[in-house]
Amino acid sequence: MKTKALKRIAEALERMAPAPLATPDFDVADAYVWQTEPDALQPVAKVSRVDISLLIGVDRARDTLLENTRQFARGLPANNALLWGARGMGKSSLVKAVHAAVTAEGAPLKIVEMQREDLPSVARLLNLLRGSAHRFVLFCDDLSFSHDDEHYKSLKAVLDGGIEGRPENVLFYATSNRRHLMPRDMIENERSSAINPSEATEEKVSLSDRFGLWLGFHPCSQDEYLAMIQGYCTEYGIEIDGETLRAEAIEWQATRGSRSGRVAWQFFTDLAGRKGVKLS
Repeated sequence: MKTKALKRIAEALERMAPAPLATPDFDVADAYVWQTEPDALQPVAKVSRVDISLLIGVDRARDTLLENTRQFARGLPANNALLWGARGMGKSSLVKAVHAAVTAEGAPLKIVEMQREDLPSVARLLNLLRGSAHRFVLFCDDLSFSHDDEHYKSLKAVLDGGIEGRPENVLFYATSNRRHLMPRDMIENERSSAINPSEATEEKVSLSDRFGLWLGFHPCSQDEYLAMIQGYCTEYGIEIDGETLRAEAIEWQATRGSRSGRVAWQFFTDLAGRKGVKLS
């Protein structure tokens, strides 16, 4: 009787357990999105991105990230990268544009995007990618942590790799508005209330130190803002008087109360709509 009961329990557990994740066919696409519940790598047929030539005012970050990615794609040593700084200045756009530029050069490089909320599953994803002959940029957009957030511990599996080490064929790129991935006021609060202030925040603050590349993004000047819009007009064939364009673009940014690459694109989207020009 006991043997039969144990057999029924074992069979029930087998039915409840998820089937092992099959290795995806990485030849069907250059970009994938990691999803959980259940685990799956979904191919992305068309990535939403702009051409790297249209990214204005980020020359140093562009050149550094492009060369780092080229090295990695060729099988050479390369660093994980943290792109941090001003909102709307093209951090995530640069990651996607650099990937497109490198693959256009003939490198068989894949990009996999994962959400911050899915970081606890990163070990499973790394094990899946580790066994592939392809090379991958693992990309996490808008990365940050709060004081009670334990997800940062999962990130160490990507940056440090634990006992196995980070897979040689995986590189990690992240974007964040915060240089240390956590709010400044939270850092100060923990330091002021802890028995040992230096140890209280060292583990979280030092997380950003594990990125070999720190690429800073700063608010753009008015000239850079206007140059972005003019670049879009040239790319999409929109003709408009220079003075009219300048006046409308400046008025648009004034109503938004900010000036950035995102605001430039939003103005251009409005302009293209008024001119009857499709962007896709």
